Amino acid sequence: MTETTVGGYLAARLSEIGVRHFFTVPGDYNLILLDELLKNDDLQMVSCCNELNAGYAADGYCRATGGPSVAVVTFSVGGLSLLNSVAGAFAEDLPLIAVSGGPNTNATSEYELLHHTLGKVDYDYQREIYSRVTASAVVIQHPADAPAQIDQALETALRANKPVYLEVACNVANAPVSLPHPRSFDRLRPSDPKSLDRAVDHAAQILNEAIKPVLVAGVQLRTGNAESAFHSLADVSGYAVASMPNAKSFFDEQHPSYMGIYWGPVGTPGCGEIVETADRCLFVGPLFTDYTTTGHAAMIDRTKIIEVRTDCVVVVGQTYNNIAMSEFLAALSVKLDRNDTSLTAFKRIEEGRPQLSNGPNDEALTTRRLFARIQHLLDPKCDVLVETGDSWFNGVNLSLPLGSRFEIQMQYGSIGWSVGATLGYCLGRPDRRVIACIGDGSFQLTAQEVSTMIRYGAKPIIFLINNGGYTIEVEIHDGPYNTIKNWNYAQLVDVFNGDDGTGRGCRVTTAGELDDAVAKALKHDGLSLIEVQIHRDDCSRNLLEWGGHVARNNGRPPRHS
Repeated sequence: MTETTVGGYLAARLSEIGVRHFFTVPGDYNLILLDELLKNDDLQMVSCCNELNAGYAADGYCRATGGPSVAVVTFSVGGLSLLNSVAGAFAEDLPLIAVSGGPNTNATSEYELLHHTLGKVDYDYQREIYSRVTASAVVIQHPADAPAQIDQALETALRANKPVYLEVACNVANAPVSLPHPRSFDRLRPSDPKSLDRAVDHAAQILNEAIKPVLVAGVQLRTGNAESAFHSLADVSGYAVASMPNAKSFFDEQHPSYMGIYWGPVGTPGCGEIVETADRCLFVGPLFTDYTTTGHAAMIDRTKIIEVRTDCVVVVGQTYNNIAMSEFLAALSVKLDRNDTSLTAFKRIEEGRPQLSNGPNDEALTTRRLFARIQHLLDPKCDVLVETGDSWFNGVNLSLPLGSRFEIQMQYGSIGWSVGATLGYCLGRPDRRVIACIGDGSFQLTAQEVSTMIRYGAKPIIFLINNGGYTIEVEIHDGPYNTIKNWNYAQLVDVFNGDDGTGRGCRVTTAGELDDAVAKALKHDGLSLIEVQIHRDDCSRNLLEWGGHVARNNGRPPRHS
């Protein structure tokens, strides 16, 4: 063989960079492309119920594998449906490759009006829209250009840890092109040596002069591929270590230096006090948003911070550019003096985790009892996904064993994300037990993808928390719009099973019923959905406080110049 097709070239490169599944919804503009992708035995097609869910599944797949993912859709009606999930992946730094079929290359020159479009002879609008939520947006219309365009887009996704958009004209997908010759796709650029040395020297000097320095993990630790280097730095430095809420599980929660979650006034008791009274704080990969700072209620003194970003380091106001996060942390570890003063201070004020009483088996369920039971489920082969809402706060309070991962979409916060993400996560890590905590309001947006989990043999345990509405919005600003129509959620599993599915659904209202349902789920070889009936006003104390701070931040009156 001396040639392949455009679609065959794309398939080979996707396999080469570690993709094993692609999530799709067919449409006439992408059918030939799907034919070409299916010829590659290393790729498995996963047919989703809609494009939004396919994108959420690709998001979850990125998180599970640590690598890229792929969603393949048709032009306009498919691409614009996918858009919201791609925007979420952009916000969360995930290398999702959005592939769309495109109009025939002759359509514009022959002034054709086409279906699925805006009714104008202008077919670049989808690329223009995607250019706002991707690191690169490319339209492939000439077969000879396709290999270079594909390689460049994939390299951009991997290096930027951001989505890219590839549109393949429908009459080009099976056109002949060069074979994909071997090459490397390096994910990280090396640091500029001079900038790295100076940043390390400056940071080491500042930290070694500090009396009570602390170390805080941020969400971009994953983006910078620096979790291992962060752990090594924690071991060497002796500093007390905290994680921001969207970085939970990026640092070993059983580590002797771990304090808990730094989330301003709603974090782990004692943790915020130590971080906010430290004379130097080394934040690695943070995003200081209204959500991660509890409506900017966290008292972070920016003059005391050393902030390590994915491509630069800011040492108390001085910026050093072109620095790889992992290289900086490794070099800094060599130059730091050990100092456990902040850890000793935390141990003095540390509060033990509250002991949750089991109570009688006929007792009505509460969120405390539910998450106490989930805590009991966790082992090193368990991963937890939590949906936007009260599950954030209850999930963040779980104590994770070494090896267990925790996923949250805090930056984008698109409700319904976790259903599709659970599908993608299960397929990306089939060796794991995946536990998903999803509120009823969020579930109603994307429920169809439970059927896809059943179809492809995913086996999560889904706790569907039914409290009759959008609890997180209730605590920010209540109104009649936060009440939803109740469903018989557990019975949906029978609908989604069809004639050949093995999913299991049940509804529980008491502590004893919950324990029985969990025991059966652990023995069941298939998806389990446990609908948990919770009182509408039952939510975590931290959500109440967090919601108040966020509401005040949202409600500030306009400033007039």
